[in-house]
Amino acid sequence: MTEQELRALIAGGETLTVEFKSDLGPLSDSDLIEAVACLANRQGGVLLIGVEDDGRVTGLHPRHRTGPESLAAFVASRTVPPVTVEAAFFNLSEGQVAQLTIPPAFQPVSTSDGRLLIRYLDVHSRPGCRPLYAYELSSWLGERGRTDTSSTIVPFATWGDLDPLEFVRLRRMVEENVGDQSLLELSDPDIARALGLIQRVEDRVVPTVAGLLLVGKEEVLRERIPAHEVAFQVLHGTDVKVNEFRRWPLLRGHEWLIEAISVRNEEQELLVNGGRVAVPRYDRAGVREAINNALIHRDYTSLGAVHVQLHDDYLRVGNPGGFPVGVRPDNLLTADPRPRNPTLADAFKRIGLVEKTGRGTSIIYIGQLRNGRRPPNYAHSGDAGVLVMLDSGPADLDFVRTRVHANRRLERALRVEELLALWMAWQQGTVTPAQLAPVIQRTAVEAASLLQAFTDTDMLHRISDGYHLPFDLVPASRRPAIGPDDIIMDQVRRRGKITRREAVAVTGLEDEQARYQLRKLVAAGLLEQAGTGRDAYYRVPQRERNGESSGNSPQIPR
Repeated sequence: MTEQELRALIAGGETLTVEFKSDLGPLSDSDLIEAVACLANRQGGVLLIGVEDDGRVTGLHPRHRTGPESLAAFVASRTVPPVTVEAAFFNLSEGQVAQLTIPPAFQPVSTSDGRLLIRYLDVHSRPGCRPLYAYELSSWLGERGRTDTSSTIVPFATWGDLDPLEFVRLRRMVEENVGDQSLLELSDPDIARALGLIQRVEDRVVPTVAGLLLVGKEEVLRERIPAHEVAFQVLHGTDVKVNEFRRWPLLRGHEWLIEAISVRNEEQELLVNGGRVAVPRYDRAGVREAINNALIHRDYTSLGAVHVQLHDDYLRVGNPGGFPVGVRPDNLLTADPRPRNPTLADAFKRIGLVEKTGRGTSIIYIGQLRNGRRPPNYAHSGDAGVLVMLDSGPADLDFVRTRVHANRRLERALRVEELLALWMAWQQGTVTPAQLAPVIQRTAVEAASLLQAFTDTDMLHRISDGYHLPFDLVPASRRPAIGPDDIIMDQVRRRGKITRREAVAVTGLEDEQARYQLRKLVAAGLLEQAGTGRDAYYRVPQRERNGESSGNSPQIPR
């Protein structure tokens, strides 16, 4: 980290992953170690010693100016298990600052005197430290992939607590969703064993949490897994039109939610080159994936319902329990899949309800964009729960037409990152690698590579430092303020030449208008005509192609 980056970090203030500690006192050893354990047990972060809570740099006390190696060794000796931090000292004009970079813990970290703490945000969104309680450890471990709550047995539950009718539903859903067909040949007990819905304890068969959730009887679910609840609500403004809560097994609840949304799913019909394109208010695949994620990845040790709400212009799906450690709204498309409840997630996959590669979030993005609506919004998610909002307002039908034309041009469906690039170019007029990179959650180099690939396939045209859609993919009312001469010259630079017919295609001009633009560029010395009649084309003048120049470069006429 450079001094400039350090000052920017201080200017950003304290957050869930950044803590300031004053050393005027000096800072006590116990306070230092508690701050390290607190950050490690959340998701890691940076501890700055010698900085006040308000961001003023007051410097290190002489007792802590021992050097980075000594400070790191001290932290490791006073944490259980030892936390390996990266320490660095910075000599700022206001005083010396120690920076400790703390990795996220994957097993609970306590101080050597037994204090177990975790970073949190209070009701005013101010960060602090609080005890990590024993009842929270199961959920804590689940967020880090260290335990699977759904695979644990339910004390005192029996085989009789599972509903035979739910096994019938399970088989039907396997058939309808083209799931694991081998399940259809098995008996109820064999299906339960294959999916991890039961375990044998001595001479008894005991259902697991996943077993009760999927095929348990409703009255047993209420008693044995009281945290499980699903709500469906329809709101018009502040009026609640539908407000239903269910404690049904998940497969039954899943069908109920999908049906409740389907009967309210208006659909527009768009004609593109004589073909019918359906534009639903709620994308079926995307909504189903959002509901699946909420049911599978919720924290079943925390009270609270999975909420599915239909508002006037958006659909909202929320569930108790935050993202797994390492997963954030800004890396959802690229982070490795980390289900909180692996047994439950695997059962949903084998039944055929979820995307089998674990990339279901991409389906949600694609479903929104392909129907001319904004990408999903996860910005309101936090430690307490995950919340996704799906735009269901009026669709941008012109974008849907452009997307259909793009699919046909590429002879395949667009991938999620390609749809996002297309959407940005559509919304902004032009897009740059720096703008696209955070949206597709990749590096600027990868974004530039994607834009260049689009340029090579005529999906985008490059002008100066930006990329824009070719005019034949954009309605006249949305075309950027870029002259047709720029478009023509860009085409020549990329392909070496252009014909009048190609000029018409890329600029959207009429034939005579394209002819006029080409003649104007020839007269300005920017192009020369080669060939005649039907074989005529335009290229950069031969003397410039050979590296010769008469002095000043000709300018595009305006």
